[in-house]
Amino acid sequence: MRLYNSLSRTVEEVVPADGRTVKIYSCGPTVYRYIHIGNMRSFMLGDLIRRGLRLEGRDVLWIMNITDVGHMTDEVTDTGRDKMELAEADEGLSAPEIAQKYTDAFLADADLVGIQRADAYPRATDHITEMIEIIQTLIAKGHAYESGGNVYYDVTTFSKYGKLSGNTLEKLRAGHRQENEVDPNKRHAADFALWKAAGHHRLLKWPSPWGEGFPGWHIECSAMSMKYLGERFDIHTGGNDNKFPHHEDEIAQSEGAVGHPVVSIWVHGGFLQMSGQKMAKSAQNIHRVTDLVDHGIDPLAFRLLCFGTRYRSETDFVWEALEGANARVTQLRQRMADWAGDSGTDDETWSDARRTFDRRFRGAIANDLDLPAAVVVLNEAAGSPDLKPGEKYALLATWDQVLGLDLTRLAIEDWQPSEEVLDLVRKRDEARAAKDFATSDAIRDQLTATGLEVMDTAGGTRVRPRR
Repeated sequence: MRLYNSLSRTVEEVVPADGRTVKIYSCGPTVYRYIHIGNMRSFMLGDLIRRGLRLEGRDVLWIMNITDVGHMTDEVTDTGRDKMELAEADEGLSAPEIAQKYTDAFLADADLVGIQRADAYPRATDHITEMIEIIQTLIAKGHAYESGGNVYYDVTTFSKYGKLSGNTLEKLRAGHRQENEVDPNKRHAADFALWKAAGHHRLLKWPSPWGEGFPGWHIECSAMSMKYLGERFDIHTGGNDNKFPHHEDEIAQSEGAVGHPVVSIWVHGGFLQMSGQKMAKSAQNIHRVTDLVDHGIDPLAFRLLCFGTRYRSETDFVWEALEGANARVTQLRQRMADWAGDSGTDDETWSDARRTFDRRFRGAIANDLDLPAAVVVLNEAAGSPDLKPGEKYALLATWDQVLGLDLTRLAIEDWQPSEEVLDLVRKRDEARAAKDFATSDAIRDQLTATGLEVMDTAGGTRVRPRR
């Protein structure tokens, strides 16, 4: 597999640092509210990379963090309360209860859109000790300093600051997002917080060498990624909005602490937009996965919709397009059920056409997750006269290990008709052979009433569960 590295701005081959297991870290959800489908497109990126690598036979370890502290509000007028605290006030639940509620909701929604569970979901609040240790190391190495209970990273001590986002010190505007006040004791306006002193009304706070306080947003990912994946790992994913300041600051922290590059390939996904505008709560243009279900849409149709655009590009969410994707997923599952019933499904011989289609699909996935090209191959294979039905089933079932569309859901090999149903099928075929169409139609109605779809084929009557 080759992926576009946002750091080098080139497509690079994925080569595990330890020579064995590909290690991936993904910036996960902030669990003080429900996650919307725009977020889900970003979270799907790590899932697709892992699926694609596994298709190649690779071993993969995937970590996604849960942010349950550290995100301060963007509004300057706020008194520095954490978003988790604001959620506590709104919902009347404790911070741990808020975090658990929205973590559970995120995982349930991720399941619906086919995002397989990561190997671990470390929480920020469980890793305060590791964050403090890194901050102490940065101070000892001259990269950070304390000021009135706050600890800041001195960006002038990291000569490569800005190498990911292009926001070098010469270009950088004063201040960072997520910081509401400018500390006059900062050495430089661009310095960012590693640790913040807790105000009088602050609820989420921890003891530290610099007094009671709480971690900055960026330090949590440095601490958790290196704890679970080591000081050198292979892939770090996130949305384009994470490049600056979050990932830029993470690079400065991690590399400043250990003295060498930590992440080999940085992979960033484009926004999901609504009418050309980024989907966000502040814009009041968000939809949850459960909203799709309420509209009668299979959430996996959203997954297919996302495959229509390269992951690095922004894409617009349109209900009509989603409905089209929903119809296509349903059609593919029905055709898979048809193909599963034909001889040759388990045939191990490979025709030239089958080899060609499989090579093209795998090549598209390996080429920086070119899902649009992969879907083209899938559609061509589904309609190809050069493939036997069993070959089509085998190919699509294999490819679905990456696509995650549950294409075998309706396959008749997963459903066995009862003896009563088989007896009715035999009687209907006998009636049709005798041209007793009244009896044939009556049996059809009887089978349909039990929730089955009845199909007339050259080989006789076939039935399957109806969606």
